[in-house]
Amino acid sequence: MASGFFTDTTLCIGCKACEVACKQWNELPADGFAFTGDSYDNTGALGGTTWRHVAFIESTPDAAGAPPTMNRWVMMSDVCKHCTNAGCMEACPTGAIIRNEFEDVFIQPDVCNGCGYCVPSCPFGVVDLIDHQVIKPRFASDGRTNDNALQSHGGVAGKCTLCYDRQKVGLVPACAKACPTDSIQFGDVDELKARARKRVETLQARGVDASLYGVDEKTSVGDLNAFFLLTGPPAAYNLPERPVLPSTRQPAGYASAALAVAGLAMIGLAIFRRESA
Repeated sequence: MASGFFTDTTLCIGCKACEVACKQWNELPADGFAFTGDSYDNTGALGGTTWRHVAFIESTPDAAGAPPTMNRWVMMSDVCKHCTNAGCMEACPTGAIIRNEFEDVFIQPDVCNGCGYCVPSCPFGVVDLIDHQVIKPRFASDGRTNDNALQSHGGVAGKCTLCYDRQKVGLVPACAKACPTDSIQFGDVDELKARARKRVETLQARGVDASLYGVDEKTSVGDLNAFFLLTGPPAAYNLPERPVLPSTRQPAGYASAALAVAGLAMIGLAIFRRESA
């Protein structure tokens, strides 16, 4: 049974309780207090020490000359998508990134060598490298405290673990537990999808332009185990319209390289024949 998140952005009030709960439970450090000037969002983005990020999007009215009161707030709590076909797992050379018993994409910090290949391989820009000391030892792959393994190198990849340690004892992830409006819902992915589709139907019946992101989209990434209900285009939420695994570009890259090599060989052969004449 795969577990995951259904995030309903129409219920998000931007309280950032999920961010705080994630930081507190996972003992992640603060990211500083720099003023970004980007609405009320000073977290900025997901990162190695920010595993939940509530985005504040201020959208302006479409009609020219509309009063400022018609501006619209859009808020979304973003997180690792725990993709069906995970680019980070595909790129990992050490087997540090696995799919655990809950079908979540999980980084084993005691196996990660900090190479960083997973960082550009994530279509959503979720994974980042962090100092190993911010990862709690209880996240070692064998469940034991393993300080020596964590200190054997300078850094590891970090992202949402879907509160693996809480799931192990039957608890809901900290962010979902702290959400006061049930914008973040946790459970069996198939059950969440059924619930999400009903919610979309309800909103559409009310005239709301609602849709699901990460469900039945037929992309190379596959369905997301952390998916979203949106009321606008994905780009408005800083999400790619159609996420693509980097590996899908390899055939074209190999073909281009082969053509380049063939072209250089032909040029070299022509030069050799001219010099020999």
